[in-house]
Amino acid sequence: MNSATVQFRFGAEGDLTAPSEDRLAVGDERVLDFLAKLARKLLTPALARRHPELGSLGFFLRPAELRRAVAKMERDDALVFPRGNVFHLPPANVDTIFVYSWALSALAGNHNVVRISSRAAGAAEAIFEALNEVDADPVIARTQRMVTYGRDDAITGALSRWCDLRVIWGGDAAVDAIRKHPLRPSGRDLTFPDRTSWAVLSMPGWRAADPAARKAAVVGFANDAYWFDQAACSSPRTVFLIGDGDPADVRTEFLDLLLTVVDQRGWTVDAAMAVEKRVNAYGLAATGAATAVEFPDNRITALTLTGSDQVPRHWIGAGAFPFAQVGSLTELVPAMTRQDQTVSHFGFTPAELRAFAIALGGRGVDRIVPFGSALTFGAVWDGYDLPAEFTRLTTVTT
Repeated sequence: MNSATVQFRFGAEGDLTAPSEDRLAVGDERVLDFLAKLARKLLTPALARRHPELGSLGFFLRPAELRRAVAKMERDDALVFPRGNVFHLPPANVDTIFVYSWALSALAGNHNVVRISSRAAGAAEAIFEALNEVDADPVIARTQRMVTYGRDDAITGALSRWCDLRVIWGGDAAVDAIRKHPLRPSGRDLTFPDRTSWAVLSMPGWRAADPAARKAAVVGFANDAYWFDQAACSSPRTVFLIGDGDPADVRTEFLDLLLTVVDQRGWTVDAAMAVEKRVNAYGLAATGAATAVEFPDNRITALTLTGSDQVPRHWIGAGAFPFAQVGSLTELVPAMTRQDQTVSHFGFTPAELRAFAIALGGRGVDRIVPFGSALTFGAVWDGYDLPAEFTRLTTVTT
């Protein structure tokens, strides 16, 4: 493989597919030490102020969290070993997602190559700087490498034949394009294609909540929506108002609080994105999917959908919130599909949420989380148990 066209962002330079004599174990102390040092760098106040999303990442990489992840990989009925070589192809639109899957794979003892998009910037650049500043055992640089290269089928093809597991993030088209490169016969794919996420708000629960709880809920919702410009797979795209009666009071107060939070955070929407958002919003109105479009502020667009069957599954723009009303959570079940990933919620009882999940029966929605937790990465993601995916098992019978 020609490495002349490869930019090494982290790790030892050289042939990415060359056989290695280095061996890591599941929960290798050298990896744990490296990730814990990285967490401390990401959690420094100055860096967290510039890139708030790095705070969540640093929390995920704390030693206690890492050891919990390793514990989930352990089995009583089998010996657990690294899967082998893992090739990661993360998306360009979420600057931090590559660290989560790579870190879990590294904890599992795998040799990893992560292809970083040339469009990565901001928080991603801060992560590379922190990675390269960590004082680590030399084995880390030899087994954990992050690279950037252009559209080079030869490199992608070589890394695909090298790996035991290929982790593909991105849209459906991106997944299909990568899958054209064959794997070794024993290799397999772990795919994260196009997903859509929603927010559900109980109108009785909202009215019963005190003002502080309502404000906290909207702060959490705003974080879910405005980080990554509402383009993350788990960012809420549509708000479902659940309950009977006129929703006007709930919707108006929710949007007023949201505008206040956006003002306080200093979030903005650039002109090009604002234009695209208006075009998409008027497009929904033109097709009859929306009966009303409101622009209370350049950063907030509110649409009234004709029904839960009209929810848009494409990105409209940052700060675009279609609203639809249904009587109960279970009435949403027919509208959910396998494309749907996260439902963030406020105002429901545990029994209501559990009944909703049981009614879905695995046909759609992999995560049901409170407002403010939609972007919180977990070891179980998109329905996959990632610690299990990154390891392999050996059984011993005597």
